Amino acid sequence: MTRATQAARVATTPAPADEAIVRARGLVKRYGRFTALDDVSLEVRRGEIFGILGPNGAGKTTLLEILEGLRAADAGEAQVDGLDVRRKRRAVQQRIGVQLQATTLFEELTARETVALFASFYPRALDPDALLREVALEEKADIYPQLLSGGQRQRLALALALVNDPTLVFLDEPTTGLDPQSRRLFWETILRLRERGKTLVLTTHFMDEAQTLCDRIAILDAGRVIAQDTPAGLIGLLGASATIECAVGASATGQPPVGPEEVRALPGVTEARAGTERLLIYTEQVERTLVALLQLATARGATVEHLHVHAPTLEDVFLKLTGHALRE
Repeated sequence: MTRATQAARVATTPAPADEAIVRARGLVKRYGRFTALDDVSLEVRRGEIFGILGPNGAGKTTLLEILEGLRAADAGEAQVDGLDVRRKRRAVQQRIGVQLQATTLFEELTARETVALFASFYPRALDPDALLREVALEEKADIYPQLLSGGQRQRLALALALVNDPTLVFLDEPTTGLDPQSRRLFWETILRLRERGKTLVLTTHFMDEAQTLCDRIAILDAGRVIAQDTPAGLIGLLGASATIECAVGASATGQPPVGPEEVRALPGVTEARAGTERLLIYTEQVERTLVALLQLATARGATVEHLHVHAPTLEDVFLKLTGHALRE
């Protein structure tokens, strides 16, 4: 068993029972011959932002729909706030808030009227104006949704998810399609909600978003949880202090090109992989590795181009665990 596999198994150890607000055990969901979820187990602790990270088609939305009571699992069980989701679906939905990937809003209603309408669906709801202030839309209260920017519409959708003052909020890829400034504003709102004691479950395929917002992360790939830990704990699976990215040009002397196998033998290197147009090198001793890499390339008559050194990221972790990039 590799060190990464051992660490990933340790990382998936469940949280203590008194901390868990979401508990999933052995969830399976199939659509014909396609298995969307394959024995998924995880726990979410109260008061944290929990990220579910994975590419499109990994099963993120299916998992959320099961936890929200919108879809039934074929096997396994799920609990939210101590309630069985399948048996107590109505009670669960009174305690949660949900923001879907896309929300259809009424063009005839202003932002304030939209929130007030959704508030009328619950026996206990928050004040619409207070909610609009919460998501920084108080100045847009009398504006119709179609006149709002993409980021403003997403913040309005978040206000609708909060209208019943939920204990737990599910956010399904909420910043997809937003510009960088709108994403940052949305992040600030999410962090404020955690400060107020809310628990948030966030799906995303943006590595920087997960690394910035989440207290803990589950990496989902092909319907399975392949690792679960804090962002720092997941990055620690690499066993490296730096990532070197570069392109090694063809040898001018006709010698064999420099490949990952030779790079793995260089001082300080913990792993090396060949991308489509670059080498990815993980190292514990970046200076020694760089010197040895340049010496190897020089001896081969090759050039090292597009050299970039950075701290390891979740993208590097995903590549190591799955063998492919997140967006492939």
